[in-house]
Amino acid sequence: MSIRPVISETLAQATMEGAGVHLHRAFGFHNPDQMDPFLLFDDFRNEHPNAYMRGFPWHPHRGIETITYVLAGTVDHADSLGNSGSLGAGDVQWMTAGSGILHQEMPHGNTSGQMHGFQLWANLPAHLKMTQPRYQDVSSTDIPEIIDDDGTTVRVIVGSFWGKTGPVDGIAADPQYLDISVPAGLKKSFKIDTRNSAFAYIFDGKGNFRDASRPRGVLLEKEVRGQEVNIRDMSGNRTLVQFGSGDEVTVQAGDQGVRFLLISGAPIREPVAWHGPIVMNTKDEIRQALADLRNDTFIKPAH
Repeated sequence: MSIRPVISETLAQATMEGAGVHLHRAFGFHNPDQMDPFLLFDDFRNEHPNAYMRGFPWHPHRGIETITYVLAGTVDHADSLGNSGSLGAGDVQWMTAGSGILHQEMPHGNTSGQMHGFQLWANLPAHLKMTQPRYQDVSSTDIPEIIDDDGTTVRVIVGSFWGKTGPVDGIAADPQYLDISVPAGLKKSFKIDTRNSAFAYIFDGKGNFRDASRPRGVLLEKEVRGQEVNIRDMSGNRTLVQFGSGDEVTVQAGDQGVRFLLISGAPIREPVAWHGPIVMNTKDEIRQALADLRNDTFIKPAH
């Protein structure tokens, strides 16, 4: 057994996307090798409808897969192939954009106005960039949930874990996507394929992945009484933890417990040419995609 070391701990940064959706981005658009095969991870969470109600109107995707996981509220979606539906709390959608798709995602709050979800982008290898698009909409009730004897809870969204297999299949990156809750004060280890890149995203409570000895916050620089000081943010809220190599990660939960996503996947290790929601291998392929959009040939006929 070898515990994966922590390479970095960072906080997701506030940004806006779509028609004015306020969200926090954990990574994306800078170094495509950082989390290979994953390209981008967004946390869209808000209690104010004006911060999300304009949503993500019609936009294209090519060469990637997008994974949307909703915790609160709903997301209505529709696409150029005629698919439509609504994702509720606990539901998941895995969209393979492949050769090209136009779609829209419109979020709505719950009865308290709360909207919370995540979107992850996974790259496609060159031989699948122009594959036929498809959707996998998965209801919360179809996602296996395991409760260990110590109270640890794991929802298996993708991949296999503790004898259960998630309902989403046929994904190029062969990922594992887990939603994990660890009770207060508990130290817990989780196996990860040694070949995979891996990260955790803490969104509730606090915990320590470094030496698993005690919870610790992310070191932040803040202004206190006019002076710049370094302090530990113990909230654990919106903290991205990137791991090095090894076959397991260990977390020590804080006094309120910790909930996080643990995501891993097989690196693709291919060149990346990136233009917003279009991700190919070369600049020529990007130019072709943009030409297809201009010429109304972006959507390819079904094989």
